[in-house]
Amino acid sequence: MSGGKTDTDRADTVKEFGDAVNMTPAALKKWLDTDDSKSVGQSDGGGESVGHASGRRIVRLLEKKKADLTDDDVAHMRKVVGYVHRHLKQRPSGDVTDTRWRYSLMNWGHDPKA
Repeated sequence: MSGGKTDTDRADTVKEFGDAVNMTPAALKKWLDTDDSKSVGQSDGGGESVGHASGRRIVRLLEKKKADLTDDDVAHMRKVVGYVHRHLKQRPSGDVTDTRWRYSLMNWGHDPKA
């Protein structure tokens, strides 16, 4: 093996991404157009936040055929899975409906209220 990811690793990542991202492309697109979506996340120099940019990429990934996924796509899927898993562990107490915590997760394609 040449140090790259195996087909099994790739398939596992695609499956984990599918488990982590529970929003449809249409729901995610609609969410990304909201002020709440644009109000959260870290950005460089006041531009689009990292999570918001990731959300746009996630929409494109969800619309791609698995056979057309590039290594870079799979690497981003791995990043999304890691973010969602880490963020879920930081769940605040109480109702999370209108929280920045939930909005950040939704930018990454996961709605904890779904």
